[in-house]
Amino acid sequence: MNEFREAAAGVPGSLAEFVWGAPGTFLGLPPEHTDFEEAGVVLLPVPYEATVSWMSGTKHGPGAIMTASHYVELYDHQLDREPYTIGIHTLPELLLTHEGPEQALNELRRVMDVLVATGKLVVMVGGEHSLSSSPILAHADHLGGKRLSVLQLDAHTDLRTEYGGTPFSHACVMQRVHQRVDLVPVGIRSLTREERSLMREKNIPVIFAHELDTDGWIDRTLDALGPEVYITFDVDFLDPSVMPATGTPEPGGGSWNPTVRLLERVFRERHVVGCDVVELAPIPGMVSPDFLAAKLIYKMMGFHAAQA
Repeated sequence: MNEFREAAAGVPGSLAEFVWGAPGTFLGLPPEHTDFEEAGVVLLPVPYEATVSWMSGTKHGPGAIMTASHYVELYDHQLDREPYTIGIHTLPELLLTHEGPEQALNELRRVMDVLVATGKLVVMVGGEHSLSSSPILAHADHLGGKRLSVLQLDAHTDLRTEYGGTPFSHACVMQRVHQRVDLVPVGIRSLTREERSLMREKNIPVIFAHELDTDGWIDRTLDALGPEVYITFDVDFLDPSVMPATGTPEPGGGSWNPTVRLLERVFRERHVVGCDVVELAPIPGMVSPDFLAAKLIYKMMGFHAAQA
C-alpha cells in the first residue's frame, strides 16, 4: 500500500490507479493558486532512475528542485508580472514501476495521455532523460495530423539504438522518437560517428555547442522549428561551470542569459505544447544548480503565461 495514498486526492480520478509519492508544491504556493481544475500549468515530478551510465542521483532531482523553488522570487522582472497567477498545480511524485524501463515508460505514457488531454501546459521534471519519450509521443499523438517539433537542449544526441543492453536507455531517447517528430538538437558536443551519420541521413538540423558563441544561432533554431513545439531540456546542455550537478557533464555548453533569450522567443513565436527538465543529479551541500533548475522551470512557465 502506498503510504502517501491520500496525496492522490489532488490528481484526476482517472489517475488514481497509479502510485503517487510524497506531495509537494512548486514555489510553495497557497491553495488558491494550485487548484487542478483552475490551473493553467501542471507540474509532474517523476523521480525515476534506471539506466544512468555514469554518476547517479537523478532520482533526487525533482525533490531538490521542489525544495529550491520555495526560494524563487514570484515576481519576474523580465516579464513585469507574477507568472504563478496563471495557476500551477503540482502533482505528487509519480512512482513508476520497477519491472523494467519499458514498462515504466508505458506507465508514464498512460499518465501523460490523461494530462495532455486537459489542454494544460504539462511540465515534467525528471529523473533521467529516458522519461522524455513518453510525453513527446503523447503530445505528438494528441496533435493529430499536425507535426510536432522537439527542441532538444542537450549535450548529447541520445540517438543510439541501444546502450547498456537496452533500447530504453537515456542515451537512446531521441532514437525512439525521431521518426515521429522533427528533432532540433541544440548544444550538442558529444556523439558517436553512427549518430552523426543518422543525423545527416535524416536531415536533422543541429546547433553544435561551439556555435552558441556565434551570431544567428537563435534565429537558426527558430527557423528549424515548426509551429507546434515540445521542449526537452537536459540540464547537461548548460556548461558545467554553471550546471555541475548532472551525471554526464560535458565542457563547452550553454550559459544562462542566451538560453533564456532562446526560450523566450520560442514561447513567443511558436506554440509550446509541453516541456520537461531532466537529468539534475543534486550535489549535497551545493544548492545553486537546484535553484537554477527551479528558476529555469519558472521562467518557462512565465513565458507560457505571457502568451496565454
